[in-house]
Amino acid sequence: MRKGPDAFHSLHRHGFVRVATATPRVRPADVSFNRDAVIAEARRAHDAKADLVVFPELCVSSYAIDDLHMQTALLDAVEAAVTRITEACAKLAPVWLIGAPLRHEGRLYNCAVVISRGRILGVVPKSFLPNYREFYEKRWFAEGRGVTGRAMRLGGEEVPFGTDLIFEAEDLPGLIFHTEICEDFWAPVPPSSQAATEGALILTNLSASNIVIGKSDDRHVLCRSHGMRSFAAYAYSAAGPGESTTDLSWDGQGAVYEMGDLLAQSGRFDVEPELCMADVDTQRLLNERIRTGTFNDAGKGQAPAFRRIRFAHRPHFEDAGLIRPIRRYPYVPNRESHLDLDCYEAFNIQVEGLRRRMESIGNPKLVIGISGGLDSTHALIVAAKACDRMGLPRDTILGYTMPGFATGDATKSNAWKLMRAMGVQAAEIDIRPAARQMLKDMDHPFSGGDPVYDITFENVQAGLRTDYLFRLANQNGGIVVGTGDLSELALGWCTYGVGDQMSHYNVNSGVPKTLIQYLIRWSIQSGQFDEAATIDVLQAILNTEISPELVPQSEEEELQSTEDRIGPYALHDFFLFHTMRYGLPPSKVAFLAWHAWHDAEKGLWPIGFPQEKRRAYDLAEIRKWLEVFVSRFFGFAQFKRSAMPNGPKVSAGGSLSPRGDWRAPSDASAAVWLEELRENVPEG
Repeated sequence: MRKGPDAFHSLHRHGFVRVATATPRVRPADVSFNRDAVIAEARRAHDAKADLVVFPELCVSSYAIDDLHMQTALLDAVEAAVTRITEACAKLAPVWLIGAPLRHEGRLYNCAVVISRGRILGVVPKSFLPNYREFYEKRWFAEGRGVTGRAMRLGGEEVPFGTDLIFEAEDLPGLIFHTEICEDFWAPVPPSSQAATEGALILTNLSASNIVIGKSDDRHVLCRSHGMRSFAAYAYSAAGPGESTTDLSWDGQGAVYEMGDLLAQSGRFDVEPELCMADVDTQRLLNERIRTGTFNDAGKGQAPAFRRIRFAHRPHFEDAGLIRPIRRYPYVPNRESHLDLDCYEAFNIQVEGLRRRMESIGNPKLVIGISGGLDSTHALIVAAKACDRMGLPRDTILGYTMPGFATGDATKSNAWKLMRAMGVQAAEIDIRPAARQMLKDMDHPFSGGDPVYDITFENVQAGLRTDYLFRLANQNGGIVVGTGDLSELALGWCTYGVGDQMSHYNVNSGVPKTLIQYLIRWSIQSGQFDEAATIDVLQAILNTEISPELVPQSEEEELQSTEDRIGPYALHDFFLFHTMRYGLPPSKVAFLAWHAWHDAEKGLWPIGFPQEKRRAYDLAEIRKWLEVFVSRFFGFAQFKRSAMPNGPKVSAGGSLSPRGDWRAPSDASAAVWLEELRENVPEG
């Protein structure tokens, strides 16, 4: 595997394998025509830099030819065609899986033939033969179950034959695949299930599968669920137009799934050949298997049932782009059909977490510091809904805005408008007198009139706010509701202990900044609040620059911007998701980020995301902020996360609670990740 900045733009460098399903035009029993159609699609896939191409079941003979499968002339022609296809593919890069009826020891088998670089790697017979309703396969074929450890003669050579074959490239980690055929996929326990537990990462299916109403959805369900259970990719290729329509019809459905995610799907009922292609992240699959003990337990106690057929793939390591959907905002719901449900779930996970905590305590007052920023706004909305659900008045919530030395008029005004609109008890405590006294007691230069705005100056203000909130909770029989979000915890962008890192219960600890922004935006667009005043202030808060407002600004200076100091939260949330959820190395995170963010006009944005907020980041920016993320996440921030208060996990991306998804030593070094980043990511 090549490394270094020169190989950065190669998909093979980062553990991706380009998988395609091909639907060639066929004619019933016209072997020469079908042979040439397969070769034509093979060449097209080669030009597209595919690594693995899955053709439909029996594509060399065509599927729906009934008793013609038993004709010697046709079977002789099929064997000759397989040899010709193998020869024609000698100078083509991909591995081909083609379907053909083949004879062996007085039996006829429905087979997948695996071909690479002009060589037949092996032949896999179909395990389960449908013989119900419109299917009569047992009339023609012998079943492959129990056929293991065998060899057959094909193309003038002895080649491995059986249902016990897993194919592995010696020179492209991750190109490890198994193949099964149509009905095998519909069995209660598909053959590929055990193949996955023995190491196959890409599961493939050569299918005929005629189409009836609703069957396409059934195939999607099976591909998705089987890929999820197996921690694998699943590539499915069904026979298309050109098959006999004497009694049936065919739609040519092709799909590539990765662990339940649909990466690509073909058109259907297309009279032209289809090539459906996607880049499968085999490193992600391997990492998920390592992380999930259940997968490993599933293979315990089983004797090895598969032979490994190893071959030289000779990957190109070129810049061939990246063919897969990449979510710019991986924490943000992206299914239009499920948008309301996904946002409803995210929001109500937080509401239910707080409601249960209130119930267990005995319905305390809820004390929240309201800054007029995103996080406290969202926490207040959650608290209001929790009170509504429990039948408690909104004045159960005690909201405090606490202006400091740099609090802006706009944010303070928004804080008051929000509290009034939500109907909570609202008050203001000016922390500046107490902060001046503390700075004076400490003999800080600011107390003598010097404009020294260091970390002490900032944290005196942050700490006083939290100190007031805790004492107010004591005074009113309440609890402090935390507002700090997952993104801040990841970066350590919070004041430890007596600061915004601490609370009695933090409703936002599992929600990253980008999701908070989106949920507030969704609450406006979906009509969660009818009052015009509430909608107006929520929109104003969304439009406000993210800032801690701790350092005063002169007339010439811009507002203290958090994102100017530590980087865009959009990028940091992207880095966090792929680092924490999948354990990817920094160079791969950068590769994915570049493909997701370098062109604002390409790719999908979250539903309803404002056009004016869509921007791009070049590789130099991505590398710069990724280095900041790696340094802070691995080398600095863990001690704050190790002592974080309770709060609900919200996203499958995980939480940073030491009782949940992330456990790490507080004194670890970031050197390994920084070195990997600097050695393998170009500076521009």
